[in-house]
Amino acid sequence: MANLLSMQFCATLRKSGNLKPLRSTTKALTNQRSYSSKDGEYLHKSIVPTMHYQKSLPRLPVPKLEDTIKRYLAAQRPLLDDDQFSTTEKLARDFENGVGKQLHEELVAQDKQNKHTSYISDWEYNDQLVRATHMVASAVRFMKTLRAGLLEPEVFHLNPAKSDTHGFKKLIRWVPSSLSWYGAFMVNAYPLDMSQYFRLFNATRIPKQGKDELFTDPKGRHLLVMRQGNMYVFDVMDRDGNLVKPGEIQAHLKHILSDPTPAAAHPLGLLTSENRDTWAVLREKLLAAGNGEVLGLVDSALFCLCLDEESMKDHIHVSHNMLHGDGTNRWYDKSFSIIMAKCGNAAINFEHSWGDGVAVLRFQNEVFKDSTENPLVNPGSQPAAVDSASAVRRLQFNLDAELENGVSKAKDNFHAAVSKLTIDAMQFMKGGKEQLKKKKLSPDAIAQLSFQMGFLRQYGQTVATYESCSTAAFRHGRTETIRPATIHTQRCAQAFVQQPGKHSIDQLIGMLSECSKYHGQLTKEAAMAQGFDRHLFAMKYLANSQGQALHSLYQDPAYAAINHNILSTSTLTSPAV
Repeated sequence: MANLLSMQFCATLRKSGNLKPLRSTTKALTNQRSYSSKDGEYLHKSIVPTMHYQKSLPRLPVPKLEDTIKRYLAAQRPLLDDDQFSTTEKLARDFENGVGKQLHEELVAQDKQNKHTSYISDWEYNDQLVRATHMVASAVRFMKTLRAGLLEPEVFHLNPAKSDTHGFKKLIRWVPSSLSWYGAFMVNAYPLDMSQYFRLFNATRIPKQGKDELFTDPKGRHLLVMRQGNMYVFDVMDRDGNLVKPGEIQAHLKHILSDPTPAAAHPLGLLTSENRDTWAVLREKLLAAGNGEVLGLVDSALFCLCLDEESMKDHIHVSHNMLHGDGTNRWYDKSFSIIMAKCGNAAINFEHSWGDGVAVLRFQNEVFKDSTENPLVNPGSQPAAVDSASAVRRLQFNLDAELENGVSKAKDNFHAAVSKLTIDAMQFMKGGKEQLKKKKLSPDAIAQLSFQMGFLRQYGQTVATYESCSTAAFRHGRTETIRPATIHTQRCAQAFVQQPGKHSIDQLIGMLSECSKYHGQLTKEAAMAQGFDRHLFAMKYLANSQGQALHSLYQDPAYAAINHNILSTSTLTSPAV
């Protein structure tokens, strides 16, 4: 019947005068609509609003489990012989009385918590307000777990079957901290430095003339929220240090999103993108103008949440927005900011001087996992009935003409810098790391080689190249530099790009292998803190601090050239990214 109706409707579109019963139906419907020659851009103008019935539609019912099983077996009966049906019936009854009963109860419970939708539809947790609430709550939970010493230590497991087990963890916790690393090492596990983690929260980079300072105030209980360049704060922990109810966070964020205050005429966040010495001078002027208390709230906030007004169009748009945006709705000096687009796309933008990707990626992984697997509010839940107008404070700054002019100049400088940035992406779908590993080639080495080939093809030369490598396996380790441009990549790139047809397949494969082996050696050396960059830099810094004249090595143009990296590369993988 459904197919027949569909065919008739299609026929009506193609042959509008042939099916009289349908014509009469159309005529009857037409009489209920208002048409006007002045409204030619509309198909029609219904007297009854389009969504008039939507809110009162009955909810999709969840059937009784026993009825579902009964109907399932009835549908199977004509398709199976007696023996087959007997097996299927047994399985169905086992499901009905076992795991099916539990799943059904959970489904019913979830359905009751999501009355805005149906049980067969995805619950839309990507709503800006809902996702922001989840991520704020999860971030505070991470912070509390960290400060209570209950966060799982960061460990690189080479043999997780031995080291990443409950039994090993129970054993190693009784080994004195002064010896615990050796205990992990015995089972091929390498604990990573976590000293940077305390800078994640309540931290800000303060601009100072000549050299900035890192400021941390763990007593702060409030969140900094930015929207349209305006700044707001409210407490996300009570006086006892407990997370406030998620419904209250949701209510306060909803209040901010509903605030009719226009976009800031002079968004101060732009100053954090300025030249550091220029920003240092302007900050002193801000303090002199009586803004010390509000700046203190910005600096001591747990972190910054940026609620953007724009929805993301594609990956390139996401990259531009999360990396820099328009500068008005960011405070780049905060240790990190969670950026939440109108469409619910989220990212973390962090200030790099206090720490590296290891700490931030761990935070992002944990928050992503917790906020998606353990949602504390849902699109159907009502925000808590609290006085958000009193709990939320919009920060107001005293600005004179000089400060306003400073913001305007920062805006011009920001756009000048951003205009020079191009972001593009390429997906290579003809093979990946597994294929390379089968050929005993390092995927990272081949990726680096491709950069060298690309640059050689474009510019005809080999240039200084940087690749970061974490040294978090050591106390207070940061990063060491891998130098991917080598005599091996140079020779191989020239063979492929500049000497086509002059080498045999075996020779080219041999060159690829040499590139891979040498890059692997460099990577291992860097990971073990055996690169040269950090060592030479530390000695240069020491000489400067003691007032010594720098050795000629540091005056060599070649030293300056290799430290002016034309190609700067990095890689980060995570299910949360």
